[in-house]
Amino acid sequence: MNLTLTVLNITAPVFLLAAIGFAWVKLGFEYRVAFVTRLAMTLSVPCLIFVALMTSDVDPAALADLSLASMAAYALVTAACFVLVKVMRLHVPTYLAPLIFGNTGNLGLPLALFAFGDTGLGYAVVVFAVMAVISFTFGIWLVAGAGSLSRVLKEPMVAATLLGALFLWQGWETPLFVTNTLELIGQMAIPLMLITLGVAVARLEISGYGQAIALSLVKVAICVSAAWAVATWFALPPVAAAVLIVQVATPVAVTSYMLAEKYGTDAQPVAGLVVVSTLISVVTLPLILSFVI
Repeated sequence: MNLTLTVLNITAPVFLLAAIGFAWVKLGFEYRVAFVTRLAMTLSVPCLIFVALMTSDVDPAALADLSLASMAAYALVTAACFVLVKVMRLHVPTYLAPLIFGNTGNLGLPLALFAFGDTGLGYAVVVFAVMAVISFTFGIWLVAGAGSLSRVLKEPMVAATLLGALFLWQGWETPLFVTNTLELIGQMAIPLMLITLGVAVARLEISGYGQAIALSLVKVAICVSAAWAVATWFALPPVAAAVLIVQVATPVAVTSYMLAEKYGTDAQPVAGLVVVSTLISVVTLPLILSFVI
């Protein structure tokens, strides 16, 4: 009973905030996703990442190990999902990237923070950053046939991660008034991302429920198995292992739909995966947390 209540206390705020965004749109209120997303991804999220890493009490060597483990986990997920897509005779540019990359930002960061505190957030930031680099290069190549390393290097999130890691490694800290300012800006990130997730889900039109449900469930099984195997192989500390499993197992990211629209692949099946996998995560993520806490 205590475990159930603990998991509920962790996950309920995440999904309630997303539900607020969903209801906001359904009530007919205006919500400018492009503006809010730009504000979050270029200002509040980088500040959150930088402060989380700079003030983290996690050993830098442990973060380096988690970076390697994250790359290995995504490599395993990629291989398994490629086999799945080929066996089901699905269109690789449409389906493979959404099955690989989860919503490690909107869902993964707040879940890690609520479940494991600042230490968990520090670990989650690392997985998030690794996923972002892979998705902006290999992920875009899957969808469009061309990745962009220069775009990765220009992303404020990547710069914040590298700078935060440098400050952590050197033991540096910004002046207190600067840290407090950055921390306040960063505190906007999680509610903004979760409400925006709900808004985006509310605006998506989906089709093919059956296939989306099947793929979403298989995605969870693949991601949890791969992350658990890698965490065991790398002998990660319990919190780092738990964060890796939760982050890799997050549902399909809304950005997968946006990339499909941008590069001309079939966006409707991707929209279905986003919505269905997000709804399924209301059940799967609490179950995963109940095993890793």
